[in-house]
Amino acid sequence: MDAETAALDRDLALAHAAVVAPLLEKAGIAAQDVDLIGFHGHTILHRPAAGITRQLGDGGLLARTVGIPVVSQFRSADVAAGGQGAPLAPLYHAALAADLPKPLAILNLGGVGNVTWIGADGDLQAFDTGPGNALIDDWMLRKAGQPFDADGASAARGQPDAACVRALLSAPYFDRPPPKSVDREDFQMPDLDGASLEDGAASLSAATVAAVAVARRYFPAPAKRWLVTGGGRRNSFLMRSLAEIMDERVEAVEVAGWDGDALEAQAFAFLAVRSFYGLPLSVPGTTGAPQPTTGGQIDLPPGRP
Repeated sequence: MDAETAALDRDLALAHAAVVAPLLEKAGIAAQDVDLIGFHGHTILHRPAAGITRQLGDGGLLARTVGIPVVSQFRSADVAAGGQGAPLAPLYHAALAADLPKPLAILNLGGVGNVTWIGADGDLQAFDTGPGNALIDDWMLRKAGQPFDADGASAARGQPDAACVRALLSAPYFDRPPPKSVDREDFQMPDLDGASLEDGAASLSAATVAAVAVARRYFPAPAKRWLVTGGGRRNSFLMRSLAEIMDERVEAVEVAGWDGDALEAQAFAFLAVRSFYGLPLSVPGTTGAPQPTTGGQIDLPPGRP
């Protein structure tokens, strides 16, 4: 590991540690009363075909600093076993959705999109759909100095370029059956140099929606309903566009009583407990690992069993 990466590992852990004490104080909870922290870190490289996935963050340093056991490096064992290492939230999705009608699709629109399909018999399939918000965000930052397209307002005023959408969807990734996952950098910005802010946002939003629609071809059976989490659910243009292109209901996860802003954090807390007890974090249908695979690195602070 080079010195710069080591420094980033340290800095990210300490940045997380800095918010733990005030959070515990606000909640009225002592550190010794917290069993585990699930610390995913920040992915900087994800190349499962080469056996590589790298998340920044020093779990051991975080544990020592806050005095609470930390579980980190959730993806490494799955990738080492031949899996994609992603998505990892499906087992949590399945637990949340235990009483909901199925088949059900749970779509996470973060920087990359990923979907969990849950069958009527509890079978799971999960994979990355392709670009989520990443290209839209990059476009807005480049053209307007804004970190994202708030509520899809720019896209709603634009006209999508069909050639741009076709170019993005021509990537070989979309013809590969699951299991499959992508890195945020796998989809590069198409040629939109002559496009207005609004038309570029509309084009990239249309590509994100089309990628989700393509994903349906790999479901064992059509989903009756889509529940959407991640930042993309707050983009009303994306949500309207998804509803228009799908034959199924498309709703934010809040209609099921879930908290879409906390869902990913909750998922890794759930996985941290599973890791502690040696339970699988993934199954063949979610990452393509040859068998249910546990994982995670557990770091104990001094004086904690």
